[in-house]
Amino acid sequence: MPVRKAEAIWKGTLKEGSGVVKLDSGAMEGPFTYASRFEEGQGTNPEELIGAAHAGCFSMFLSALLSKDGYTPERIETTARVYLEAGPTIAKIELNTQASVPGLDAEKFQEYAAAAKANCPVSKALASVEIHLNATLV
Repeated sequence: MPVRKAEAIWKGTLKEGSGVVKLDSGAMEGPFTYASRFEEGQGTNPEELIGAAHAGCFSMFLSALLSKDGYTPERIETTARVYLEAGPTIAKIELNTQASVPGLDAEKFQEYAAAAKANCPVSKALASVEIHLNATLV
């Protein structure tokens, strides 16, 4: 399995400084500041990047579980809301997913979604964080 790489460069003090995060693949590069992390400023932040990683990992893992059992998902759309609280600490992540999977009933879908939440690599890496899942079969 490949090793993935990302980079962050920060210049200056916490409140007045600024930084840039880059993915080694070149798919994304973005600025971040105190305001973009702790307020509503322009730019990205680590929590947003964790949310994107978690939503992507969960969706792919759910697809893998479904596909392994002969279901072909038409679409899986997941958002992740990452809650940063005082400390600062990531206190909670809320995964909201909607999926269209022909031939699958809602009860069985909930079982697959729960398994994906528990077993996707990003969920496992974030084991100390409370993770909520709202899953809907459409």
